[in-house]
Amino acid sequence: MVGAARCRQLRVLQSEKMASAGIYIHIPFCRSRCSYCDFATGIYYREAAERYTRAVGREIGGWNEVEPTTVNSIYFGGGTPSTLFPQQLEAILTTIQKRFSVEVDAEVTMEMNPGDLDRKTLRDFRNLGINRASFGAQTFDDRELARLGRSHSAADIRKTFHELRNAGFGNISFDLIAGLPGQTMDGWVHNVREALTLKPEHLSFYLLEVHEGTPLAEHIRQGRQPKPDDDLAASMYQVMLEESCRAGYEHYEISNLCLPGFESRHNTKYWTGEPYYGFGCSAHSYDGRFRRWANERDPNRYVKSVEDEESPVAQRWELSETERLSETVFLGLRLMKGLNARDYQLSFGVDLFAEHKNDLEMFREAGLIDVTGDVIRLTREGALMSNEVFAALM
Repeated sequence: MVGAARCRQLRVLQSEKMASAGIYIHIPFCRSRCSYCDFATGIYYREAAERYTRAVGREIGGWNEVEPTTVNSIYFGGGTPSTLFPQQLEAILTTIQKRFSVEVDAEVTMEMNPGDLDRKTLRDFRNLGINRASFGAQTFDDRELARLGRSHSAADIRKTFHELRNAGFGNISFDLIAGLPGQTMDGWVHNVREALTLKPEHLSFYLLEVHEGTPLAEHIRQGRQPKPDDDLAASMYQVMLEESCRAGYEHYEISNLCLPGFESRHNTKYWTGEPYYGFGCSAHSYDGRFRRWANERDPNRYVKSVEDEESPVAQRWELSETERLSETVFLGLRLMKGLNARDYQLSFGVDLFAEHKNDLEMFREAGLIDVTGDVIRLTREGALMSNEVFAALM
C-alpha cells in the first residue's frame, strides 16, 4: 500500500504534466431522425442552425471553466455536423483557435452522413483543417438502412468514401451496427467485407441498443420489427474482429479497430482520463482530475441561456475517490492494451491483485482476462463479457 501523502504527491505531479485536452462540439441537427436514436438532436432548419452556431461561438469565447490549455483534438459530433455550412464551421474553429492553443497537427474530426455532401463542400471542409471524417455507414443493406430510418443508401456510402478521398481526407472512420432486427449472419459478413474492401483507416463497431422512447423500441413492442437476437449479435462481434484483424486492423478498444497509427485521438481521451471540454447542448466536460460538468440538453434552452449571458451548464459534480478508482478500472480495461495494476497502485494506493485475487483468478481461468506482469487485459471473449468483469472489479 502507498501512503496518502505519497498519493497526493503523485497526483500533483500528474496534474503538472496534464495531457493536451480535447474539444467536443455538439451539433444537434439532422436531415432526418433515425429510428434508434436517443441523442439530443432535431431536424435541421437554417435559421435555427445559424442561431445555434452563434451561441456555440459565444460559449467558447466566454468560456472560463479552467485555465487556457493546449488542445490536440477537436471533434464535431451530433447530430450531423455536416449539415452546417463551411462558413459556420469556420467561425467556430476560428473562435477555438483564439481561445485555446491548438497544436499544429491536431486531429480535427467531423461526423457526416453518406450522400449528403458534394465534392466542393467536402473540399471546403478539408481546407478548414478538418482532417478526419467519421460517418455512420451502419450497414450496406438498403433494406436495413430503410428500417433504421437512414436517409442514405449503400451506394451513397461508397460514393461519399471516394469523394472524401478525392477531397484529401486520409483518415476516414466508418460506424457499423450489428444485431439489427432481422439481420442475418450472412448479411453481416457482407457488411464487414464491403467495409474492408473500401479500407477506411478506422472502424467503430456497435451492438444495437434499443432505447425506450425511440421509434424502434415502439416498433418492436408492436411486433412490427423482430426483437434483436443478442446471441447472434455476439457471434457477429467475433466475426467482425476475425475479418478485420485478418485484413490488418488492430483491435485497440472494445468497440474500435484501426489500421496501425490511426487510433481515434479524441475518443482515446475518454478512456485514458485526459481532459476534454464540451460546447453546445448536451456536451460534457472533464478537467482530467475531479470535476465534470454537462450543458443543458435542450437546444432551445441552451441557446437562450447563452444569449441571456447565463451559463449553459446544467449539471456539475466532483468525482469521489471511489468513483475515480472505478472509472479508472472501467475505462482502462476498455482499451485492449489493458490496465497497468502497478500504475493504478501508485496513483490510488490500491493493490488490485490483492483486493480482487479471487475474481481475477476466476476470470483468468474462464479465459476472460489475460494477466502479463502488471498488466490486466480483456481477451477477445472477455470483451464480450466486459460488463461482468467491470462489475466485479469496480
